[in-house]
Formats: sequence, structure tokens, C-alpha cells
Amino acid sequence: MTFVEQEPDTVAEEEDWEEEAPPVDPEAAVEPEGSTHALFDGDEGGLELDERRALVVLLKNRFITSESHPREWRAIVKSRQAISERLNDLFLELVISPEREVAYKRAATGSREFPTLLHDTSWQREETALLVYLRVRARNEQARGEAHARVSHTELLEYLRENRPDSATNRVADDRRGGRAIEALKSAGLLVKTDEDGVFRISPAIEPMLPATALNNLLAWLNVRTASEPDSDTVSMAEEPE
Repeated sequence: MTFVEQEPDTVAEEEDWEEEAPPVDPEAAVEPEGSTHALFDGDEGGLELDERRALVVLLKNRFITSESHPREWRAIVKSRQAISERLNDLFLELVISPEREVAYKRAATGSREFPTLLHDTSWQREETALLVYLRVRARNEQARGEAHARVSHTELLEYLRENRPDSATNRVADDRRGGRAIEALKSAGLLVKTDEDGVFRISPAIEPMLPATALNNLLAWLNVRTASEPDSDTVSMAEEPE
């Protein structure tokens, strides 16, 4: 009688040693990864609510200060890198002046040209002259140890009158333009109302937003335009969102 040797059932043996897979719980299915900061359906944003609010306010305004937007200022300082990254995605840069407690955005610059959400704001001659005056006044007050530089409506108009060419003889029209220039700077947030009637506080944003180089350029432009007295001349300066 012939005996046939059989191969061991290795597969069966291996299966005997395997641990049984646990049953799948359909209720414990893994959710796809998404934003942990979701505020609405489909939200994939990565910023917290206060950070998003600060980003929106920064995009909508020429600048913000700790006084004008205290909550947003704190969020920007706390989350500077995260907010800066979001602005960089839009070809913008975040600028913070800790000593003045001012934050603003500017167009990114580099070796190539980038699209931008910003456009230049055109200032009339009177507005430009007042910008120069406010910048110098703020620096002088700071040198004297004043925490907040103040200026009156009357002083601003008087400055414009004193710096008009001799050929400008229509004082009523000139004062009207001066009044509109003051209102424009109030709307821009560079002149802040105080409890005293007709007196403003100069915003701390005037210095970081108008550095020495820009100030000198404005002075040169203003000297030339004042000599020729072109009433309709404008100069492009601060940038605003489209």
C-alpha cells in the first residue's frame, strides 16, 4: 500500500493565529477632515471669529488704531502671523507700529508686479497741505512730551490762508475748500473729535503712514503747486481697498 504525504495546511494554520478584526461600527465612521474653526456650513477658514473680524476691519479701513478699534487691534497683535498670512495671499503686507498702536496694510512689492486690491487716493492741494502740517505738528508735540497732539479748526484754516500764493484773492472760496479738506481728513480718521468744540486730536497714524521720505516728497510737490496755483491739481497718496 502506498502512502501519500500531504502538505500541511499552512494557510489554515496562519489564519488560526490571526486576530479577528473588530466589527465596524457604522456610527463611528471617520468624518473627512475639515476646518476646526467652522462658523457656517461649508466653512473651511482657519481663523477664529475675532481674527476674522479684525481682518475684515483692516481690509475695509485705511488703518486702525488701538483707540478706534480696540478689539480688532488686540486680535491683530495677538494673531499677527495668521492675519499676515491671509493678507499675503492677497498680495498685501501687514504693517504694525507698536509704539503708535497703529496697524495698516500696504501692497506687496518684489521682483515682479502683483495684482492689488488697493487703489491710490487722490488728495487735493488743501488736503495735502494739511497732511504736511499735521505730520509736522504731531512730531513737534511729541518732542515737547505731549502724548496727544491737538489742533483746532481755526488753526488749520489759518495755516492754509498763510500758505496760499498772493494771487489767491477769493478768500471765501479758499476757506470753503479748506473746510472740505478738514472734513476729508476727519473722514479718513486722521483728525479725531474731542470734547472741546472745534478741536481735534491728531491720529497717531499720521506718522507711520506718512514717513519722512513721503513727507519730503509732499513738501516738494506742494511748493511747486503753490507757486503755480493750479486749483485742480491732486496728488496720489494713501491706498484704499477697491
